Amino acid sequence: MNGLFEAALEVQQFMERRQWRFAIIGGLAVLRWGEPQATQDVDIALLTGFGAEETYVEEILKHFPGRVAGAARFALENRVLLVRASNAVGIDIGLAAIPFEEQLVERASWFSFLPDVSLRTCSAEDLLVLKAFAGRDKDWAAIPGVLARQAGRLDWQYIDKHLTPLCELKGEPETPRRLHALRRQAEQR
Repeated sequence: MNGLFEAALEVQQFMERRQWRFAIIGGLAVLRWGEPQATQDVDIALLTGFGAEETYVEEILKHFPGRVAGAARFALENRVLLVRASNAVGIDIGLAAIPFEEQLVERASWFSFLPDVSLRTCSAEDLLVLKAFAGRDKDWAAIPGVLARQAGRLDWQYIDKHLTPLCELKGEPETPRRLHALRRQAEQR
């Protein structure tokens, strides 16, 4: 089995045993909904809410070594905990709390990547919101593959409802327009 899948299963089982609410996002979700791309870590949204993050961070760090000095402090300041699975694959755990993230976790579903690898991943719509909002070159590069593979099946009202206010808060109101331009390109193919 691929080391990335091993790491994802390890952290997923850890969270399931604690009945934590989570969804796998990032490159593994892109693999489900879009075109394969190189990814070297496992990205997870863990619903911690506001105020309880430290409890989650402490429990995770008892089982997974941090990837940066002062991993707990870094996580509480940046809302992302950087750890390693037992096979040394990096795991980025976002400490989710806002209503969009709560919906993302609730909407997540199981997907069998391999006969013995079923992972709880975010929806295609939530993945597009995350990628467009993050706005890095590598995130925008993943979007056309998702648009192509999911053409005609995406809930654009949901995407706009969540992406637009997030981008306004970030001061990047052009982001939804950019996403819709990519949508039009994908639909013309």
